[in-house]
Amino acid sequence: MTAITAPTAATRPGAIRNRILWTVQILLGLFFVIASGIPKFVGQEDAVRIFDAIGFGDWFMYFTGLVEVAGGIGLLIRRLAGAAAAGLSITMVLAAATQAFILDAPSYSVFPLVLAAVCAWLAWERRDGLVAVWDRLSR
Repeated sequence: MTAITAPTAATRPGAIRNRILWTVQILLGLFFVIASGIPKFVGQEDAVRIFDAIGFGDWFMYFTGLVEVAGGIGLLIRRLAGAAAAGLSITMVLAAATQAFILDAPSYSVFPLVLAAVCAWLAWERRDGLVAVWDRLSR
């Protein structure tokens, strides 16, 4: 069985790459909190309509909003950025699958897939934080 180890200094991003990562993290964090999560909490018409079409009820809309707000905030915290990006990547893949298969609108699944790819890239670049969170949870 292979052990997950923290990246060495050679695999950590340089100063310019770190600035790019933080810029993307801040923009995505704000997007997930303000544009994606909060509208689900306040019951925006489009969100209510979409989640009614999914058929899981209001609880699922609030749960999804909570996941997106928590992920967006997690992107802004250095130690949690990798885990938040990984979680948001999975959430966006599931959102794309929901758009494509349950709502029968595969053209709307492109945007969540792009977000999933960006979040997966962030999770990879911030894997040192992801490994630290994993080590803490596995104790």
